[in-house]
Amino acid sequence: MTSVSIEIEVPSSFPADKVFKVFSDFDNIAPKVNPDVFKSIEIVEGNGGVGTIKIFTFGDAVPFTSGKYKVDSVDVSNFSYTYSFFEGDNLMGILDSITNHVKIIPSADEGSVFKQTVTYNCKGNEKPSEEILKVEKEIYEKTFKAIEAYGAAHPENY
Repeated sequence: MTSVSIEIEVPSSFPADKVFKVFSDFDNIAPKVNPDVFKSIEIVEGNGGVGTIKIFTFGDAVPFTSGKYKVDSVDVSNFSYTYSFFEGDNLMGILDSITNHVKIIPSADEGSVFKQTVTYNCKGNEKPSEEILKVEKEIYEKTFKAIEAYGAAHPENY
């Protein structure tokens, strides 16, 4: 099985614990701040923790309609979260799964760095195009910045 990865890295002026808390509310915030990409995110099984299965319904700005994923790990003390898409047209017919590992790293300036590794696990030798990878990286970066701005605008919640 072949795989290809993209790395997203976005600095934040906010501390890691606050960034992780805001990011942990992704399901509610993403459709508000980036509805062209995320129409909705719904839990179909579980309580939100490890093993929970969710469905993303994508917006008109992406060429996919939906993706189903499972929460693989949540480590609040280390500000990390891993989930894997295992079903949906976002797998483009060429992928077995897409694994996302998110980690918020504290920085020396009392801010943090949002890091996300997205690994596309291919069924065969066919891989997502460079253009798709570029667009997806831009979407992840834009969404993180919008979620961060939402958290800053709603400090009472985070």
